[in-house]
Amino acid sequence: MYRTTYGPKVREAFFNLQTDSRKRTMTTPAIEAPTREATTAEPLLFIDSLSINFGDQQVLRNISLELTSGESLVILGESGCGKTVLLKTMIGLIQPTTGDVRFENTSLASMTERQLAHLRTRYGFVFQGAALFDSATVAENIAFPLREHTQLDEDEIAKIVAELVAEVGLPRAVLTKKPVELSGGMRKRAGLARALALDPQLVLYDEPTTGLDPIMSDVINELILRVHQRPETTNVVVTHDMTTAHKVADRIIMLYPLSRLKKGESQIIFTGTPEELDGSTDPRVRQFIEGKAGQRLNELRNEQNQKDCAPSSETNNQENDHE
Repeated sequence: MYRTTYGPKVREAFFNLQTDSRKRTMTTPAIEAPTREATTAEPLLFIDSLSINFGDQQVLRNISLELTSGESLVILGESGCGKTVLLKTMIGLIQPTTGDVRFENTSLASMTERQLAHLRTRYGFVFQGAALFDSATVAENIAFPLREHTQLDEDEIAKIVAELVAEVGLPRAVLTKKPVELSGGMRKRAGLARALALDPQLVLYDEPTTGLDPIMSDVINELILRVHQRPETTNVVVTHDMTTAHKVADRIIMLYPLSRLKKGESQIIFTGTPEELDGSTDPRVRQFIEGKAGQRLNELRNEQNQKDCAPSSETNNQENDHE
């Protein structure tokens, strides 16, 4: 396994680079980089009363969540309920409107950009569309974080890239190809290989099986399980795929769109194991896991009618100007 053979070397090279950088730049304090053995704080990630607004639109409301080291958490929910926003907030890409996100008891809001960038090297993020650099080869994509954040020589980087490609089940022939030459499943696996390059402590997946056929979806699910078997690796998987949820989750939470919740009602409508999810009697949960539209089409029509009937802010301003 890459972790056993090259993981310590990658971490050592990365932390040596950070030490050299701190010596050169003393004006911006950097986060200490504890070894895996020293990283024992519980919970690993703590979300406290988190709310996210984009202008007048609230996407997440009063979310509280703990993530334990070594856990595999699946976040379920309809499209547009804030799953990906929550995922990006976990790594500081989106700042909370209110509330706090803490990694190993350190608030992300208290960190400088330099510290956040350093922290993110302990994360691996698998984007929904893989997010590979179109102009770079697969080998260059996977090597990118190693070149950016370590002082490993090119021979060592090439060895690590080759082993990562093998770990995700890709042939060596893909190394010289561009992303456009790959199938959807191959791009997803190349994206996963890049996410694993720095031996991350926390791996986050955004809709990892979207757009894939059932067999390739199960290949991705198997890879998620294998990644989780790495020592002290924590997974967070955002998905609407029930097969993925049942296969990879230790714990599942389900988010619900705020527009259909009563005032003060929790946006997390379920938390528990996959077995407890199957036994839930909440009609909203049952509707989702059984994939039944029910009255949802009528609700969507009503929501659209309300939007169409609501006066725009521009119209209101014009009316106010005439008063």
